[in-house]
Amino acid sequence: MKSVVFDATGAPESVLTVKEVSEPDPKHGQVKVRMLCCPINPSDLMFVRGQYTLSADCPATPGFEGVGIVESAGGGLRAKMMVGKRVAVLSRQGGNWAEKNIVPASQVIPFSNLLTGRLTLEQQATFFVNPVTAFVMCREVLRVPAGEWLLQTAAGSVLGHMIIRLGKRFGFKTLSVVRREAQVAELKSAGADAAIWFDPEQHSLDQFRAAVAAATGASTERSVIRSAIDCVGGATGSAVIAVLGKRANMLVFGTLSGESLTVPSRSLMTPGATISGFWLGNYMETLKLTAKLKLVRTVSGLIREGVLASEIGESFQLEEIVSAVRAAETSGRGGKILLNIAAD
Repeated sequence: MKSVVFDATGAPESVLTVKEVSEPDPKHGQVKVRMLCCPINPSDLMFVRGQYTLSADCPATPGFEGVGIVESAGGGLRAKMMVGKRVAVLSRQGGNWAEKNIVPASQVIPFSNLLTGRLTLEQQATFFVNPVTAFVMCREVLRVPAGEWLLQTAAGSVLGHMIIRLGKRFGFKTLSVVRREAQVAELKSAGADAAIWFDPEQHSLDQFRAAVAAATGASTERSVIRSAIDCVGGATGSAVIAVLGKRANMLVFGTLSGESLTVPSRSLMTPGATISGFWLGNYMETLKLTAKLKLVRTVSGLIREGVLASEIGESFQLEEIVSAVRAAETSGRGGKILLNIAAD
């Protein structure tokens, strides 16, 4: 079978190749999935670069998210129940960028018409990493109240646009932080209640505080930011910590800058703020199958409404992996890049 492989970590367009590899067999509790379609997410590319939470055991195959059909099971009731079903594959160990992948049965969730209302293949392929992450962070973990502010960094991303639409749908206000000035008008036209440009190389922390205060109608001494999410880290994420209000909660779910947060103790002590890490794989492991199916049903409805729909860009075949990752890393590309692996 064909599989995208890298023998050493590095720049994706330099280290990724397509190879013929032996077709694996599932063990007890595992299923073999014939992959249909996968997105190229930032986490996949960080994994290839060796910058992700999980280290690659090379030679390795990327791909944490995708949709496929379960061909066989290695044993176990749950695994056998999945055979023949189209499923979302949230593979914690990667491997989805291949014609077939072996994953634990607990990491696949069936897509039935009852649950998903005939979502397109593209929306099924991009179901979890962005839509479910956005929904769970805002509605299940932070539970942002109507009328309150949620501050988000890297807001020009696909997930950032989803959070803006979630705010409109559920009544909370979004303050979107972006690195490029040109994105401010774009996000406001997309529905952001406020958007500010912050580049740590050009702006000071005091300027950031002033911009947040002006955007939210508050003072620099009494911040109204009680919910925040950050996927950048470094100076940007650290600046967000400095503007948290009383009893604020901040979720960290990414490290796009590749730099660590700097957390002055009093930035947490004085407002009584809390910073927590969020990783979708860990959250999903806490849910029983019935809870997962309920989550799928809820998110599917919001996708059909357009709230959590992913903007889809170009599609590529496995053999075009170098062109695909180049497209995925192009700034302002307009939509999620997909790998079309097989027909249903």
